[in-house]
Amino acid sequence: MTVSNLPFSKVRHSQGLVFLSGELPFGEDGSFPEGIEAQTRLTLTRIAQTLEAESLSLDDVVSVTVYLTDRSNFAEFNRAYASFFTTNLPVRATVCAGLVVDALVEISVIAQQRA
Repeated sequence: MTVSNLPFSKVRHSQGLVFLSGELPFGEDGSFPEGIEAQTRLTLTRIAQTLEAESLSLDDVVSVTVYLTDRSNFAEFNRAYASFFTTNLPVRATVCAGLVVDALVEISVIAQQRA
């Protein structure tokens, strides 16, 4: 599955904000790494790369929505997440939900454009 096959934008700009679609932990070969920590790290790394292409960084993120498939993964997810957001913490909602792929996590973010 590739983003180009799906009917949505990966990034949208509106009124000084940058909205990123939900990101999944796809490896270069299209597979998912094992475990919530590895999937969280890969997902946030992919988000950081998308933000960099928009001349932004994780420091510009103001809101994060996280979808976990299993609430028992929350503590391990949170440890991995915390290593990416250490200062200027964004607001965050974390929801337990089924995903349309076999990933353990999906993350979407909203960032503030730089002046």
